[in-house]
Amino acid sequence: MINTAVKAARRAAAVINRASFDLDRVIVTEKDHKDYVTDVDQAAEQAIIEVLSKAYPDHAFLGEESGASANAHDEAEYTWIIDPIDGTTNFLHGFPQYSISIALSHRGIITQAVIYDPVHNDLFTATKGAGAYLNEKRIRVGKLDRIANALLATGYKTGSPKALKEYLEMYGIMAERSQGIRRAGSAALDLAYVACGRLDGFYEKGLKPWDIAAGTLLVTEAGGIVAEFNGESDYLYKGDIVAGSPKVFGQMIGLLTPFA
Repeated sequence: MINTAVKAARRAAAVINRASFDLDRVIVTEKDHKDYVTDVDQAAEQAIIEVLSKAYPDHAFLGEESGASANAHDEAEYTWIIDPIDGTTNFLHGFPQYSISIALSHRGIITQAVIYDPVHNDLFTATKGAGAYLNEKRIRVGKLDRIANALLATGYKTGSPKALKEYLEMYGIMAERSQGIRRAGSAALDLAYVACGRLDGFYEKGLKPWDIAAGTLLVTEAGGIVAEFNGESDYLYKGDIVAGSPKVFGQMIGLLTPFA
């Protein structure tokens, strides 16, 4: 299954890379305030679904652009969770930080994960119980034990003035306690970077399953911890997430629990 998901990701990457050479021709639609979709997102998602559905015709799909397939429901045995371009705004500006995210849920548990960065040709994969890999090399989360030395990442989805105020308050607290914070614009890649130690932790509110399904398996298979802001484990569908290497995660949770 992981090999088929990799094949699907590379097929989508071909669509995305072709379009990246002439961004002026990309057709853009605003789904919501500051939330954009392009014809490239849609074509890439369709390419992924074609590969996966040919191999597994009985599987269900939950895609950012196409939504849930007719056979997708709470008790579906297999559901593929897809974000064809995580970081569409970055893609539209030619900012080289976006990714393809594909995860497989088996009876509600994420068991396979692929995150592919088509710009840098970085392929992150994970299978539940079998570890996490970057370009076929085993990866582990970082070893830092103090948040003061940690490089963190976060993100912000446009929302209400109240949500922005809360985000800025969290940012102030975390920036003061850590070595630095990055807001690069792809939650999937942020989580993949936590898994391989490029980042020590990540936190964000208001995410969707397709943003984090693959990345959270990467982090846990690389020895990290993922939870909601209150430490609970229902982050996939609630969308509020804290992830990090074990000791840094514990210190992040201590700072972020008041925002749960």
